[in-house]
Amino acid sequence: MAKIKFSSRYLSSIKSGEIEAKWNAANTRILRYMIDFWQNDLGLHKQVSAPEIYLLEIKVQELLIRWDKMADDHFHKSRLAASKEACDALTIEAVSKLESLRKILVKTLTVDDRVDWETLKDKLPYHGNANFPELAPKQVTTAKPIYMEPVIGFWEGLFGKRAAKLEDARRHYELKVHEWEKIQGDNLRRHQEALTQWNNRKSNFKLEYETAKAAFLAEQLAQNSSIDELALSVKTGDVRSVIEHASLVLDASDYEGLFEKSYEIDYQANPKLLLVEYDLPSPNVMPTLKSVRFTASTGEVKETYISDKEQRSNFDLACYQIVLRTLHELFEADESGNLDAVLFNGFSTAINPANGKNTRSCIMSLLARKTEFLEIDLSRVDPKSCFKSLKGVSASSLAALAPIAPVMEMNKQDKRFVDAREVISAIDTATNLASMDWSDFEHLIRELFEKEFASRGGDVKITQASSDGGVDAVAFDPDPITGGKIVIQAKRYTRTVGVSAVRDLFGTVQHEGASRGILISTADYGPDAHQFAAGKPISLFSGSHLLHLMEKHGYNAKIDLQAARKELNLK
Repeated sequence: MAKIKFSSRYLSSIKSGEIEAKWNAANTRILRYMIDFWQNDLGLHKQVSAPEIYLLEIKVQELLIRWDKMADDHFHKSRLAASKEACDALTIEAVSKLESLRKILVKTLTVDDRVDWETLKDKLPYHGNANFPELAPKQVTTAKPIYMEPVIGFWEGLFGKRAAKLEDARRHYELKVHEWEKIQGDNLRRHQEALTQWNNRKSNFKLEYETAKAAFLAEQLAQNSSIDELALSVKTGDVRSVIEHASLVLDASDYEGLFEKSYEIDYQANPKLLLVEYDLPSPNVMPTLKSVRFTASTGEVKETYISDKEQRSNFDLACYQIVLRTLHELFEADESGNLDAVLFNGFSTAINPANGKNTRSCIMSLLARKTEFLEIDLSRVDPKSCFKSLKGVSASSLAALAPIAPVMEMNKQDKRFVDAREVISAIDTATNLASMDWSDFEHLIRELFEKEFASRGGDVKITQASSDGGVDAVAFDPDPITGGKIVIQAKRYTRTVGVSAVRDLFGTVQHEGASRGILISTADYGPDAHQFAAGKPISLFSGSHLLHLMEKHGYNAKIDLQAARKELNLK
C-alpha cells in the first residue's frame, strides 16, 4: 500500500495507522483510502479518507495543522502559572469559546467557501542537494632531487680523484632522479585512478539527482493534473467528483477547534441532490467553563461553569447553526450548478440508559432547496426558527437527543444489484450466445465488461430481473474524463433490433443520470435504430461486436440466430 508524507510540530505525540483501502463489492476497484490518526497528548482520534492518495495526503496535513494549533493552546495553558494573570487569561478564553458558539453561523458568511483548486496544488520546488559533497582528489607530489656539486678536497684534486668523485655524484643524482620519476609516475597513476572514480561518483550523483528531481516533478505534475481533472469532472457533474468537491468544502470549514467534524456524503445526479449524514458534536464536548478566579490569599483557583439549562440551550443553538452553515457552504461553493437540493441528517451518539451501550440516532433532518435557501438572509435569522421554516424535523429540545425519522435516508447501497455469478468460464466454441439462458447471458455481459473496465478500476453490477427500471447492468468507470455511470442493457435477440429498444435505453440513461448507455444484442440493428442513436451518448453492440469483444479477452463462442430460433421454439 502507498505511503503518505506528513509533518507536525508534535510528531512524537502523533500516531498513525496503516493506509487501508475500501473496495467495491466485486473487489475490483478501490473506492476510498482510509487512515487513522491519534494525537496522544490531546486524546484525539480521527479517521481520514479520500478517493485518491494525493487528496488523502492533503486532508491529513490539514488535520495535523489543526491539531498543532490545538496542542499549542493546550501546552500554553499548562505552562500558565496559578496566578491572577493566568486565571484572567483563562477566563477571557472561556468567554471567547462560549461566544464562538453563538457565532458558528455568522462566521461563515464572511468566508468564500468556493474551492480554490490552485491552493490544493503542490508548487514547491525540488529541494534535493545538487552539489556533490566530495572534493576532487589532489595529486601527491614530491620535490625533484637537486644535484649537489661534491666538495673536492685539496689532496683529492692533487691525486687525480676529482673526475671520479664528480662521476659518482652524477650517478648518485641520476639514481635519485630515476627513483623520483618512478614515484611521480605511481602517484600520477593513482591520482588518475582516484580522479576517474571521483568523476564516476560525481556523474552518478548528478544522475541520481536529476532522476530524483525528474521523478519529483513528474509526480508533482501528475498530482496537480489530477486536481485539474477533478475540477473539470466537478464541472461536468461526475458523481464521485461532486462528492469529493463537497467533502473538500466541508473539510475547509473551520470551527476553531470546538469539535471534530465527521460526515458521510452521497450524491444523486438526476435530481441533483446531495445527501449529508453529519455527526453532530456530543453535548459533553461543548465548552462549559465560564470563568476562572484566583484567590491571592489562599492561592486557590476556582472554576465556574454555566448552568445545565445554559448547556442544553448552547447545544441546541450550535446544532441549528451547524445545519444552516453546512447548507450555506455547500450551496455557495456550487459554482457548477450540481446541487438543486441538499439533504442534511444530523446524528448524535449517546449512551442508551437501558443497556449502557452507545446508540447513534438521527436527531434532526432537513431537505433544503437551493433556490429557496439562497433567498434567506442568514445574518439576521434565528437559527431554530429558520430551520423550522424550511420544514426541518427535530424534537423540541435537541439536547434530549430524542431520535426522529429523517425526511429522507441516504441509500448507501443500490438494492437493485444482485450478487455476481461466473458464467464466462463455461463458454466454448460450441456455445450459441443467441440461445443462452437470459440470466446467464446478462451475467456473461457483466463479466465481459468487467474485464474491459478492469484496467482502469471499473466495476460492473447486475440488477434484479424485475423492477430494474430497464437496466440489466450498471458499470462505474472511474476515469475522470470519459467515465462515470454507464447503463448496460443486454438483449438476447434473434431478429433485427428496432428503434424502440434504443429509444428505451436513451430514456433510461436520462432517468439514471448516467453518462452513457450501451445496448448489446446478439442480432443486428435496423437503420432506424442507428439513426436514432446518432449524436447521443449511446453505443450499439451487435452480435459481431460481441464476438469480437469476447475474442479480445480470450473467449470464443458463436452466434447462430437460425439455430437459436429453432431451439427456442422447441422450448
